[in-house]
Amino acid sequence: MNRPVKEPLRILAPNPSPLTGPGTTTFLLGRDQVAVIDPGPDDPAHIEAVARAGRDRIGHILITHAHRDHSAGAARLSRLTGAPVLAFGTATEGRSPVMQRLAAGGLLCGGEGLDHDFAPDRRLRDGDIIKTPEWRLIAMHMPGHAAGHMCFGWDDTVFCGDLVMGWSSTLISPPDGDLGDYFRSLDRLGQTGASRLLPTHGDPIENPAPRLAELARHRRERSRQIIAALRERGDSAQGLARRIYDIPEPLLPAAERNVLAHLIALHHVGAVDTQEEIARDSFFAAT
Repeated sequence: MNRPVKEPLRILAPNPSPLTGPGTTTFLLGRDQVAVIDPGPDDPAHIEAVARAGRDRIGHILITHAHRDHSAGAARLSRLTGAPVLAFGTATEGRSPVMQRLAAGGLLCGGEGLDHDFAPDRRLRDGDIIKTPEWRLIAMHMPGHAAGHMCFGWDDTVFCGDLVMGWSSTLISPPDGDLGDYFRSLDRLGQTGASRLLPTHGDPIENPAPRLAELARHRRERSRQIIAALRERGDSAQGLARRIYDIPEPLLPAAERNVLAHLIALHHVGAVDTQEEIARDSFFAAT
């Protein structure tokens, strides 16, 4: 029987921003055998604080996805502790054939910043178990925000990375983000029966069901807004973002990428159309 583990220790990285909220939360789970979940950016002071907190007992470094604000510090922490890095794969692994084609066609939108240098020591697949005598984690592939996004289930708690955030809805930025995958992952996360979610950005979510329903409802409402706007007149993702979002100018590029994710998903089901190969500046119309 696993020995009971206290609440995971949380160390907040000094990287607040409009996309990271208060910053990246690094979790340390365990006492004698510690797992670090999302070491965060490659900030020497932050990584050294994580290593000190682990007290030479860090044996696993787990990455939810290869964005720099989550994974860039993994290599430094691994050098300090000798612990292997576990993740789904590199920054671009896991993309669907559609998203691979879009990427090959030059659709490179950026988002929070893919960690192109990231390479795990061990690749995880859906359903893999990572365990010690103290704790047991189940790896769950839940793409949407990122193609290789993993969540980690611990008893009735799920470390949910950026799939669900505690302060905002997550960015979905093609070709790495996929709205169809996002809806499926939200459904699956709800089906786990977890009573608590620990996002990497923001506060814990103690009652997941209403939050998951709220996020799905928000995305469906955004799709309805996009279709309504296109019925008035055709437009690009950039134009639509300016028409339907009331946000400061610096946040519009992220809004544009979210709109593009919706347009790709709506095109897939035949709700919108374009006369060209889908690209960042494609012109869409409602069908």
